[in-house]
Amino acid sequence: MSAGRGGRGGGKPGGGGKPSGGGAKKGGRRPPPTSRSATPGRAPARRAKGRSGSVGGGGAGQRKRATSELGGDQVEGRNAVRELLVAGRRRVHEVVVSTDRADAPVLDDIFDLARQLNVPVRELGRAKLGTVARTDSHQGVIATAAPLHSLDIDELLEVRDGVQPFLLAADGVTDPGNLGALLRTAECAGVTGIVLPRHRAVHVSPAVTKAAAGAIEHLRFAVVGGLPAALASASERGALVIGLDMAGDVSIHDLPPVDRPVIVVVGSEGKGLGRLVRQRCEVVASIPMLGSTESLNVSVAGALALYEVVRRRGVT
Repeated sequence: MSAGRGGRGGGKPGGGGKPSGGGAKKGGRRPPPTSRSATPGRAPARRAKGRSGSVGGGGAGQRKRATSELGGDQVEGRNAVRELLVAGRRRVHEVVVSTDRADAPVLDDIFDLARQLNVPVRELGRAKLGTVARTDSHQGVIATAAPLHSLDIDELLEVRDGVQPFLLAADGVTDPGNLGALLRTAECAGVTGIVLPRHRAVHVSPAVTKAAAGAIEHLRFAVVGGLPAALASASERGALVIGLDMAGDVSIHDLPPVDRPVIVVVGSEGKGLGRLVRQRCEVVASIPMLGSTESLNVSVAGALALYEVVRRRGVT
């Protein structure tokens, strides 16, 4: 990637541990709906949050699917689908589950949430579901939903509820697993916005949603035509733009004060930060490498940098 001695990380991110599951285990898994639409039933212990937009029924086959350059319209994986339903930020068209699946509390939550929100649930055999899936690790659960909405970066730089903006920008990250892992860490670290370039970078594909384990439902995104120009504009508005690169000017542990809007910029898996992006960074920082390996994976390097900002802001 960009922040260690070699600055060229790449490859797949680590497993990241088992995603947290759903609510408490019930006496037994609720039988799945016998029809295409989940019938109304008892509300689950954890209710969906009606934040913005509408969530409700209407199968995908009954309407023309909306698209966006950001993506996110197909969500795969149990935890990712559960968070889609819990967050309540987007209309969910349909949930499709495999007829060949193992018991899990998170599946009970998905069925309960679908009933509460009147979202159709459909069952498919494993082979048929495989033709619908766009990843190899869908865990027998797929949802279709309204795509994610891209904001203007100026909106991401606005102070909200007294919290200074804390953004993550990805300069040409192309591996879905890496971006998904970055998004998951970013959400956990309290990042308030994600900036992605329009070209030569992965957006929110089904593989990204699976790796992010639901984090995309709690993040705001901006897709920009030119990342260097967007960073220059952010700097003019007072943001501290921190790039990660092997040839950084300072250690990540010696950053300037971060009590203003902050943007952490990670580079691509192969080339690190682009030349123009690097020039737009107020600080280019490296992560100390004490062993023989010359670089860190981009998702790991990004995680270290994000939590260094969290530490320096004194967030507990």
